[in-house]
Amino acid sequence: MNNLAQLLQHHAGTPDKVLYRQWETGPTVDGSAEAAAWHDYTVAQVIALAARWQHAFRRCGFEKGDRIAICLKNSVQWVAIDQAALGMGLVVVPLYVIDNAENIAWCAGNSDARLLVLDTPRALPRLRELMPSPPAVVCIEAPTTQAAGDGRSPGHWFDTAEAFLSAGAPPSDVTPSEVPPFEVLTLEPDTLATIVYTSGTTGKPKGVKLSHANILANVEASSKVIALRDTDTSLSVLPMSHMFERTCGCYLMLRAGVCVAYARSIQQLGEDLAAVRPTLLVAVPRLFERFLARIEQAVAGSAVKRTLFRMTVRYGWKVFLGKANLFERLAYARLQPLVAAPILEKLGGRLRLAAAGGAKLELRIARTFIGLGLKMIQGYGMTEASPVIAGNREDDNDPSSVGQLLDGLESRISDAGELLVRGPSVMQGYWRNPEATAKVLSADGWLNTGDIVEIRAGKIYIRGRSKDIIVLSNGEKFPPEEAEAALLDNPVFEQVMLVGEGRHFLTLLAVTQETDEKKLVRLANQQIKDFPRYVRVRRVIPVTEPWTIDNGMLTPTLKVKRPLVTQRFAHSIEAVYGRDSED
Repeated sequence: MNNLAQLLQHHAGTPDKVLYRQWETGPTVDGSAEAAAWHDYTVAQVIALAARWQHAFRRCGFEKGDRIAICLKNSVQWVAIDQAALGMGLVVVPLYVIDNAENIAWCAGNSDARLLVLDTPRALPRLRELMPSPPAVVCIEAPTTQAAGDGRSPGHWFDTAEAFLSAGAPPSDVTPSEVPPFEVLTLEPDTLATIVYTSGTTGKPKGVKLSHANILANVEASSKVIALRDTDTSLSVLPMSHMFERTCGCYLMLRAGVCVAYARSIQQLGEDLAAVRPTLLVAVPRLFERFLARIEQAVAGSAVKRTLFRMTVRYGWKVFLGKANLFERLAYARLQPLVAAPILEKLGGRLRLAAAGGAKLELRIARTFIGLGLKMIQGYGMTEASPVIAGNREDDNDPSSVGQLLDGLESRISDAGELLVRGPSVMQGYWRNPEATAKVLSADGWLNTGDIVEIRAGKIYIRGRSKDIIVLSNGEKFPPEEAEAALLDNPVFEQVMLVGEGRHFLTLLAVTQETDEKKLVRLANQQIKDFPRYVRVRRVIPVTEPWTIDNGMLTPTLKVKRPLVTQRFAHSIEAVYGRDSED
């Protein structure tokens, strides 16, 4: 393969195969039915929709290399637009639906996108203020008022999807015979496929340039980590603008012919799991943290339930490690159907594999779900590597590591302890930013991940981020992420961030419902007792409001924006160190 759109084209010989499933409350995407339920989309329907988008792109004069920005929630439309654009050699720029208008405008402008596809016209007034010369805009949903224009009015600056696809004619007037067939061009391997803007914790996002060959290499290597079946069903919960979801949740699934169902929302995830009953789930650790919090809440009111739950997890974990004695194995065999099975039924009852990535998976989370009998593997990567770099295998799983390097990649460790990788999935560089490219990508192709690691027996263990290293006033240095992950193993801490740069002791910012600072200090130090002596918490600043994307404390990929959190709580931090200035 040399074009990512061949992943869809490959299935043309099985036109009736169901590739996607999504919930719809109005007319279906292809106009075939009114729906207020889950609707299936076959290969033939997706290819036909992609062909319509290509027809519209050609009519607008789009040419190979032109950029198309997609700011949509996960859907069949997302896939169809993506595959249509890639098939023609256009460049896809994925944007986060939940991002603010300023970032959307900046990324669309920086990439010189010729078209911006939005879910709704809601953000149009603000985007118009921010973009005096905006690209063409298409909204999947029609506006509910005339305020933003209706896609037909004189002087409007956007189209509805149907107006764009039908060239002004009613959808019923556009017959399949009038739309040329889905086209997939033969491309040079280094043809740019996408510009993915990383949700940086500081500064403006950088556009990562990934070629068709980069992503296809990553898909092929990832297929050797997870054994997929064309009878599998995956529930898609991460945004397609996240490269982890796009490669592993979309392209990898498409390669294997896995049916992908699109979750409606995090709030409705329980209902969606029950309805879809997936066999696969690809998600960030935060999602599994939420599952675990609900489980713990469910057993909290009964001492018997709580005890049985803990026994099941403890014995199941020992069975997984191969360290269970005969009694523990027998006890687990009785407890698993009695305690674990009803819990796993809440995840649909058919889940055979959960893959976590995008952030570090706390050992407590992995230990719990594996102990309950769910296969859970952790991977590791970054957008700049398309994105998967390493992953645990189902038959060789060490949850405290991120697994082995993917086939085709080579690695080494820098003098600073950072992981360097090189191979066919490493990016071409940052879009129009040679200075930033030179900082992370050497002339001979080595990508500096910025992650401090150990490699033991071929497995990679992440120890922290080099740029986030805290240097105490006594000269002691350490990356805070590993200690923060250990702190999060205690559920009293919902979110945490250590501070202490240039200071003589560490302070913990913690989102928690506990208000007793002395108790919090004691609990924190119990969690990090195995770390070096200088990694000790002397003060805790309790925070009741969670850090979220909406309040600016998290990136769209749920990473803590350390500088902004530090700035937000600067007064409290200074008060702590001022109070202890004589210590």
